Amino acid sequence: MFEQLTQLVNQFGNDAVVNNPAVPNEQNEAVMGEASNSIIDSLKNMAASGNMEGLGKLFQGDNASDTSNPAVQEITNNLTNSLGEKFGLSGDAASGVAGSLIPKVLGSLIGGAKDPNKPGFNVSDIIGAISGGSGNSGGIMDAVSKYGGQFGLDQNADGKVDMSDAMAAVSGKTGGMFGGLLGKLFGK
Repeated sequence: MFEQLTQLVNQFGNDAVVNNPAVPNEQNEAVMGEASNSIIDSLKNMAASGNMEGLGKLFQGDNASDTSNPAVQEITNNLTNSLGEKFGLSGDAASGVAGSLIPKVLGSLIGGAKDPNKPGFNVSDIIGAISGGSGNSGGIMDAVSKYGGQFGLDQNADGKVDMSDAMAAVSGKTGGMFGGLLGKLFGK
């Protein structure tokens, strides 16, 4: 996932960082690297602190690019603070970079993970990166269950995402693009 994230930061970083006179040219690459790290660290911290609702809502509709989404705001604020501390950017410059970059990157990252036409990257990759392969994936799966209808995970159309949906997905009966997610989470 980190490679895809880095590519997105580089793609959207041209305007927010490279063409930004407030960011010294010699710091462009480091600032974009910090943006990638900040996104991953922020998502991990949200999972570790139990903010599963915030994580789940990131995956609903176009919420990942919505600047009023509390999770997007939290990640933007984390990057703003980091850019000020590590690179000495003014508050306005750091806020401008983070505010321009984070919604675009998150929107593209999560939108791409949910897009069945973009193979090779999916929601399970994001969950794996956030949970670090630890027991946190259970809490993340609770968020997926709560917001599963938005993901198209309700395999049997009973209005909830549960073990029967997981078994249908991993057995290949319906699965779809999220079969891999459930398979990974349930060890199949």
